[in-house]
Amino acid sequence: MAKHIEHEVAYYYDFHPTEEDLMGETSVHATLVHYLIEVLTWLLQGQTCAVYENLNFYQTPNPKEYPLAPDIAIIKGVDFQHVRSWRVGKTGPAPQVVFEIASEETWKKDLQEKPGKYALMGVEEYFAYDPNEPPIGREAAGRLFGWQLDRGKRAMRELPVGPDGSLWSAHLQSVLVPQGEYLRLYNRQGHLRLMQTEAQARRAEMEARRAEMEARRAQIMAEKLRSLGIDPDQL
Repeated sequence: MAKHIEHEVAYYYDFHPTEEDLMGETSVHATLVHYLIEVLTWLLQGQTCAVYENLNFYQTPNPKEYPLAPDIAIIKGVDFQHVRSWRVGKTGPAPQVVFEIASEETWKKDLQEKPGKYALMGVEEYFAYDPNEPPIGREAAGRLFGWQLDRGKRAMRELPVGPDGSLWSAHLQSVLVPQGEYLRLYNRQGHLRLMQTEAQARRAEMEARRAEMEARRAQIMAEKLRSLGIDPDQL
């Protein structure tokens, strides 16, 4: 049984499924969410920051409040903590960035309803992405949509996409680029943001290449010395 503390609320939907919970998720959806979490976790390493997947967010002490549960939520200024749910203003601040990944059942809400709901919660950047092939049928073209909070109006302002359908995230200091089933992140110089395993593999490859070049230079130098009648092993 959960320990009761002062002002703690036993939210109904922390113990019962929401409509979204009952829908399940496709392998395309799950693969992209896990990929983005790996990339974001590595990108934000060393920062005081928490990255959550499908965590219930509440804004009131009403135990029957229906939560917002973004596919990915990024909360700066707090360390990751194992929590059942998050009450904005009590557990910690609102997420600065949230991502929603499209499904047939939720895509219309993702584009039409959630920008306003996330604005009221205080989310500063909201991105919605459709990785499905073919893309989910809709009037609006494109796969990637983004909004930025207008604090004065407490409303979301839709961001204009680039010619390639990309968007800039100020909080992530990254360009978000749609690439079919994947949403990629790049820095300003056009370098792909990597997962930890990719970054470590690339670093190991570069170190191996550097060692190979050093060995080749040493070999060339040794051959040059021998051509001059000098034994490099005696130096």
